[in-house]
Amino acid sequence: MSTSYLVKNVSVLGGEPTDLLLRDGVVAEVGAGLEADDAEVVDATGLVALPGLVDLHTHLREPGREDAETVESGTQAAALGGFTAVHAMANTEPVADTAGVVEQVWRLGREAGHCDVYPVGAVTVGLQGERLAELGAMADSAARVRVFSDDGKCVSDAVLMRRALEYVKAFDGVVAQHAQEPRLTEGAQMNEGELSGRLGLTGWPAVAEEAVIARDCLLAEHVGSRLHVCHVSTAGSVQIVREAKARGVDVTAEACPHHLILTDELAATYDPIYKVNPPLRTRADVEALRAGLADGTIDVVATDHAPHPHEDKDCEWAAAAFGMLGLETALSIVQETMVDAGLLDWAGVAERMSYAPARIGRVADHGQPLEVGAPANVVLYDPSVRRTVDPAQSASLSRNTPYRGMELPGRVVATFLRGRPTVLAGALV
Repeated sequence: MSTSYLVKNVSVLGGEPTDLLLRDGVVAEVGAGLEADDAEVVDATGLVALPGLVDLHTHLREPGREDAETVESGTQAAALGGFTAVHAMANTEPVADTAGVVEQVWRLGREAGHCDVYPVGAVTVGLQGERLAELGAMADSAARVRVFSDDGKCVSDAVLMRRALEYVKAFDGVVAQHAQEPRLTEGAQMNEGELSGRLGLTGWPAVAEEAVIARDCLLAEHVGSRLHVCHVSTAGSVQIVREAKARGVDVTAEACPHHLILTDELAATYDPIYKVNPPLRTRADVEALRAGLADGTIDVVATDHAPHPHEDKDCEWAAAAFGMLGLETALSIVQETMVDAGLLDWAGVAERMSYAPARIGRVADHGQPLEVGAPANVVLYDPSVRRTVDPAQSASLSRNTPYRGMELPGRVVATFLRGRPTVLAGALV
């Protein structure tokens, strides 16, 4: 395999066509008319070049649920989606609440080699919300953990949340909160509203998310720490984050692709493929999320890629697991909802899917502009094509995509990790 690649006639962030020479793991040259006899030429006419995407919220399931996903399969899906780095959530079996487990996940990522894997450490032991996990030991481990989350569960105890926010300041870490007041969501199955009543499904009120976000913004402000809000899903949450930022609170937030395009009306099918946590919300919430992403209130698009084996989704709604796939379709959803709608340009996409998540996760080798000397983490994307989503073609071990049969714009043509292709011509290398 070549060690140098000359990408010809590519539009960097949607700009005028130029050439990129990727050599020795970095962007060696940028400019029109480049030549390099020792490099393999990649014709990128009509393609957009973006810095390698960074996902702050991925479930790779290993260790413990290798029937749903492995680090190998999940990072293959990530590469096909244009990602060069993912943050692997802590709700594995065993939970990633010790240095040993996060180092295991980190090493599995290095061995797979499809993208860099940054483990997220649990905030509390066993995700039980009773006492803090070994935050310092995970931060000092080979995995160098900087993001901590009990995702899947909320750190609902205010005292524990305050202690976690105070603790991570010592190593510039961030607590990523799954905002869900458990007492308000017991047995909840979908968004609370007229539709949930009509369908006979227990409602999940928006206030259950918004109350925790408001509390945690106040706690972060009080202790002077970094807070990140996972999978914001309501208009009220967007407004709370917007107001906190205006006060100078060090809070960041993410939106998931599915919350930018799907609504709670899909629950009327009783198809568990649409069951997700937090639930799909109303059209008004979707519009508020798009506006918040456009104006920077929401900093990041994060996939919340949540693979499940067939039997966990092919059952009645109440028994089905929460979650849906996201890595291989995220960029297409963002193009459909944000770029083609005129809400973001490609530079804005790079900010929200590469630069910002890398900053939040304190990942130094990703999320950098495609300039001379930068790490050659690059995705080449064709925004002109349209494709029909076929779960059978997914690299994931699971098939729980809500976009089955949907026509979406765009296709990842190539992904380079430090100048080495992980995807070429739309296929894994």
